[in-house]
Amino acid sequence: MATDGHETALHIGTGRPRATPRGAGRWTTRQWLTAGVAVSLTVLLVLGVAGGWALQRTASLSDTVIEVDTPALVAAVRLEKSLTDQETGVRGYGLTGQTGFLDPYRAGADDQRAYTGQLRTLLAGNAAATAQLDAVTRQAEAWQRLIAVPVAAAPPGAPVALASERADEGKRAFDSVRAATTSLEQTVQRHRDHSRGELRSARGLRDRIFLLIAAVILLLTAAVFAGLRRGVTRPLGDLSRDVRLVADGDFEHPVTPTGPADLRLLAADVEQMRGRLVDELAFTDTARQQLDEQATDLRRSNEELEQFAYVASHDLQEPLRKVASFCQLLQRRYADQLDDRAGQYIGYAVDGANRMQTLIHDLLAFSRVGRLHTEMSPVDLEELFTRTTDALSIAIEESGTELTHDPLPEVVGDRTQLGVLLQNLLSNAVKFRSPDRPARVAVTASYQEDGMWHFAVTDNGIGIEADFAEQVFVIFQRLHTRETYSGNGIGLALCKKIVEFHGGAIAVDTDHGPGTRIAFTLPGPAPVPAAVMTEESQE
Repeated sequence: MATDGHETALHIGTGRPRATPRGAGRWTTRQWLTAGVAVSLTVLLVLGVAGGWALQRTASLSDTVIEVDTPALVAAVRLEKSLTDQETGVRGYGLTGQTGFLDPYRAGADDQRAYTGQLRTLLAGNAAATAQLDAVTRQAEAWQRLIAVPVAAAPPGAPVALASERADEGKRAFDSVRAATTSLEQTVQRHRDHSRGELRSARGLRDRIFLLIAAVILLLTAAVFAGLRRGVTRPLGDLSRDVRLVADGDFEHPVTPTGPADLRLLAADVEQMRGRLVDELAFTDTARQQLDEQATDLRRSNEELEQFAYVASHDLQEPLRKVASFCQLLQRRYADQLDDRAGQYIGYAVDGANRMQTLIHDLLAFSRVGRLHTEMSPVDLEELFTRTTDALSIAIEESGTELTHDPLPEVVGDRTQLGVLLQNLLSNAVKFRSPDRPARVAVTASYQEDGMWHFAVTDNGIGIEADFAEQVFVIFQRLHTRETYSGNGIGLALCKKIVEFHGGAIAVDTDHGPGTRIAFTLPGPAPVPAAVMTEESQE
């Protein structure tokens, strides 16, 4: 029910009616803001134009004083000094005949030309000053023709007679020059004083305009503040109070819609969100409980796996060693009583036990990646590559493999695991060489824009077909029989786990041929430019 243009609403939780501002229910927040901003912008636009004009006029007059009048006055003074220098030099040369007196004369003549040109540029809009500059030029030229040029042209070594003969006439001529320059300086000074007076007036007008702008802005601010408080801020404060109670943990507190239409709609949405939040929290509590149970199961499973690893490394290998040992003892002790078939069976048993022992050892090595060797430190791959090739030197020499490599960087990782990575990749490249051509293996390294070092181990061996490019990284997956190539099919799977543990990726380059290229990435710092390294070494 509406009364006297006011709406009343029941304030939930208090049981008493709540009055809302006039028009608050009909106008949305956007309409309030649009009307206020439109009026404010109109007023500020008018004042802004006036302020801009005042600023432009002040800046123009200031530029005139700083860039025209003041430099012109300075140039006029310096022009007078250059003429005085000429007169002093010519008079001294005329009295003594010493050529040293001609230096200030010549320097003054050069300065006169420079300052005269500068004044003509600066006084281009000042007809009176330009006319006086012309008068100075004429008087100076007359004095120079009468005295300066003839005296300066006289031979040195003795006083110049012409200087004494024309002394009085020269003095009168230079007095005319001095009077003309003084008049020019006074004219430029008056123009500068006039410009400064206009600048002071413009600054006063500018200050009054900006004071008016400041007053209008204050009035607009007060009006906007009052309007927003009446139509927006107060209802929004009520909504904020309800939302804050909910945010502090009172999820059962209802959010009451009040104020303009859009704020009431917002409050209704928040209330709906509160209800959903209550439901989600209940679901989250249930999910967290399940997650805790799963985490407990996972810890228990990891403990069981670690126990299995211990058993596999100790208890399972011991019976295998006994089987192999006793089979070999049986073969040696009763060799004369056993036929060839029995010896063959014993050989199968020994070989099976040895392969089982190797499988257990490889499986343990695979499980230890990321679990036991996790000491991250700077690793010099160049040094690690040298140690790896030394360990494989016999296989490399026997196979006649030609091994080359790029300069390898320093990366952050586990030295043991990275050593296993290089050893497996290089030993595979040597093992799976082609019988039709000499074996060549190359290790390359380059730093890319993705912030990773890109490595590749390339050989010209038998290669890997594209269909098996993913299968070779699966544990215990083999592409050849044990009779053809030894091994358990765990090498590349171990490499994949090591690279991924260090934050990189590994894959077979299916576009390479003949042979195989295994490409992998490792994070590491960018290489230092050679110029920087040279400077550091010099220091």
